[in-house]
Amino acid sequence: MHRGEATFRYALRLGDDALVLGQRLGEWCGKAPALEIDLALANLGLDLIGQATFLLGYAGEIEGKGRDADRLAFHRDVMDFSNCLLVEQPNGDFARTIARQFLFSAWRAPLFEALSTSSDETLAAVAKKAVKETAYHLRYSREWVVRLGDGTDESRRRLVEGLEWCWRFVDELFEPDEVTRALANIAPDPAALRPRFDAEVDKTLGEAGLDQPAARRAVVGGRAGRHSEHLGHLLAEMQFLPRAYPEARW
Repeated sequence: MHRGEATFRYALRLGDDALVLGQRLGEWCGKAPALEIDLALANLGLDLIGQATFLLGYAGEIEGKGRDADRLAFHRDVMDFSNCLLVEQPNGDFARTIARQFLFSAWRAPLFEALSTSSDETLAAVAKKAVKETAYHLRYSREWVVRLGDGTDESRRRLVEGLEWCWRFVDELFEPDEVTRALANIAPDPAALRPRFDAEVDKTLGEAGLDQPAARRAVVGGRAGRHSEHLGHLLAEMQFLPRAYPEARW
């Protein structure tokens, strides 16, 4: 795989991650346990949508087929998305949403730190901005993991269940493939990010009085377009208006 194709696919997958998780967090609007949480989750979602806009826009520029960020977001079918499986999982209760956000942010933070020194100037610029946002996402979700884990019996139980639900999707985040292998010196080796992730998870769960979930058979395939049924339902809602009114302008 040549580097141009690999860079297109890499920017696309990072943009898809942010887009899908931003949409998931948006589903909490008006439904969160408290107004403060409602606003916080909406802000996290907006940060992710902003990252998706830049990354998908860059992917479109590299592709050179006239597809901008909106076209890539709203006019691709489910098997054309390359997001990781973790982000498309249903919100569940608040504890599961926090578990998903924490695991995603604990991976995304060292990824963007490494990517901020990329030889690809556009990816590096996006990463430098996203580093600050992702650090906040990690801090926010980390504090809630500790609060829920060290809270009541019910909050602890719900968090444990949320972590166990999400844990099977973690290994996919660190799998090298033909895209990342083609981008040496442009993108970090996914496997090299695992120690930072494990250290963050162990430290946070230790403060929450929890153990790391037991190892489970990894569920993978999102990067290759093999998704759960959950993504199809999410896209049906997210893409309805642009597909029904393709000439509409906001």
